[in-house]
Amino acid sequence: MASEFKKKIFWRAVVAEFLAMSLFIFISIGSALGFNFPVVGNKTSTRSQDNVKVSLAFGLSIATMAQSVGHISGAHLNPAVTLGLLLSCQISILKALMYIIAQCLGAVVATAILSGVTSSLPNNLLGLNSLSEGINAGQGLGIEIIATFQLVLCVLATTDRRRNDVSGSAPLAIGLSVALGHLLAIDYTGCGINPARSFGSALIANNFENHWIFWVGPIIGGASAALIYDFILAPRTSDLTDRVKVWTSGQVEEYDLEGDDMNSRVEMKPK
Repeated sequence: MASEFKKKIFWRAVVAEFLAMSLFIFISIGSALGFNFPVVGNKTSTRSQDNVKVSLAFGLSIATMAQSVGHISGAHLNPAVTLGLLLSCQISILKALMYIIAQCLGAVVATAILSGVTSSLPNNLLGLNSLSEGINAGQGLGIEIIATFQLVLCVLATTDRRRNDVSGSAPLAIGLSVALGHLLAIDYTGCGINPARSFGSALIANNFENHWIFWVGPIIGGASAALIYDFILAPRTSDLTDRVKVWTSGQVEEYDLEGDDMNSRVEMKPK
């Protein structure tokens, strides 16, 4: 782990996660807050949130950031995705921890900036995730698990280096998966599927009611997707020794992601 910690490419990747997460949160949550400013007949009016608009904003912003920094960090932009790739032995434990810290910091910074930009909005909760009326904690947890499961499964499948049948854009496919999750979950939980995104809103809004759901659900969903994909759907041949090497150093044969050559492959770089 110490050798990985000293590499410039390691820190470039961490900075890329922070920057891309900040942009992602500002754009996506900003689009959700913007529904308070529709203009009709030269006058502002209030209308219900456009779930399709918000879902597309989240999905397209993820796709854009993945295309922008995928060659640097892999563009995880989600602790659940990072956990899934860790369990799939594509990154080291140290990198996973630093990514999650960078993602949470990026979400907090972006939400804080949004708080200033939208300070005049009444009852502004800054995209806080919460359970809808009639939805209990168990039901909300189930929604978060399923929505995150399909996202992490998509990430693992579209970035699997063993496949030679994938065509098109991996970032776009992943972005559409994020949009799909939002189309499903917005009306139930506000759609977390990203603990860092939920944490930023909860911290700046100072409201942690039922916040555990938006960590536990994505963690279970992401971990389940990784285990099912790696051991049932597309089993890997690597043994425990190789997996431990990846977790400790981030380098081993098919999982070599740390080359200083900028053309070397990384986790979410399209084939």
